[in-house]
Amino acid sequence: MKTAVLTDSTAYLPRDIRKAKNIHMVPLNVIFGHESYQEEVDINADDFYDMVKEGEKLPKTSQPAIGLMTKKLEELAENYDAVVAIHLSSGISGTFQAMNTASEMVENLEVHVYDSEISCLMQGFYALEAAELAENGATPEQILTRMDEMKQTMNAYFMVDDLSHLKRGGRLNGAQAFVGSLLQVKPVLHFVDTKIVPYEKIRTRKKAIRKIISLFEELVSEGGQYKACIIHANRPDEAVEIKKEIEEKHDNVDIEVSYFGPVIGTHLGEGAIGLGWYRKS
Repeated sequence: MKTAVLTDSTAYLPRDIRKAKNIHMVPLNVIFGHESYQEEVDINADDFYDMVKEGEKLPKTSQPAIGLMTKKLEELAENYDAVVAIHLSSGISGTFQAMNTASEMVENLEVHVYDSEISCLMQGFYALEAAELAENGATPEQILTRMDEMKQTMNAYFMVDDLSHLKRGGRLNGAQAFVGSLLQVKPVLHFVDTKIVPYEKIRTRKKAIRKIISLFEELVSEGGQYKACIIHANRPDEAVEIKKEIEEKHDNVDIEVSYFGPVIGTHLGEGAIGLGWYRKS
């Protein structure tokens, strides 16, 4: 059985990586006024943050159209027997459910839709692992089993400079104690049961970032090999510094820098910083 790996644009895997690893992608959309842009196709992260600064209103986002997903699956059906489709958390987007719907419209293709229960490059880590397994002849069931194993240690914490974006978009759950008069707080957030929820309320940006790093360092100091990523919303220099710090202190961590692209950046706002990881062994 020949298996394709498909993800969506919020995995933020660069085009050259997707091409090299044979990972297919469907884009989500970011909408400025009456203009809609396909993420990672029509608009990249740098362009997005420039447009946000120039615009009077914040953009909106939307999931891929079911028709677009169906077309992508039909194209894959010409060369593959099965597809493993890995999408951002079902608790913050309808993309996962939309792909389930699209999969029912395509014949001669076995479609396995996987809820990453997270987003950004952590979602991308699933796609990269799946692509390597598919390249080596693994069945869809074997790929799904491996991703479930990864999920046991997959985690991410992040801070935002302004909670109003998440509040406005309805992506923040259990947040009443953090919203309103506490919008100036720099909360640490994480995913729980597919939703973004507050982890801890912290007064300053610097302390919030230190808290995230300390959560990770406490874990990796216990041993094991980890794959990690620093994710930033238009703060590349800050991300590189955090990466360097972790690399110098922990030789059991393979870490890289990634970014919050247009869709996720719409909901987190510029200045957000995150750290995500899973245990490789």
